[in-house]
Amino acid sequence: MDSVIALPSLEELQRHVLDRLCAHDQLDPAQTPLRRSVILKRGRPCGLFFLVRGPRLVTNTAVWSGEESRILFYDSAGLRFGETRLSEGPDPLKLAS
Repeated sequence: MDSVIALPSLEELQRHVLDRLCAHDQLDPAQTPLRRSVILKRGRPCGLFFLVRGPRLVTNTAVWSGEESRILFYDSAGLRFGETRLSEGPDPLKLAS
């Protein structure tokens, strides 16, 4: 299910990503660490790559593209299972600080 929501802060964005990635495979967000890496384009931050790992070799990922104002969600097989469009999101250039 795709949705459009406002996630103005980085903390809200991360919480949404963690909740959505965990819900896909019924993982407990309180027990599942969220890893993130900054995505660079021409040396400037433009988004984030997120990863959660669970039991049974579960590895779900998400990519936030600040330029496109959307988050794409992928399961362990690499298949996209969802998308969230942002009506408001954090400034990707502030990821460098």
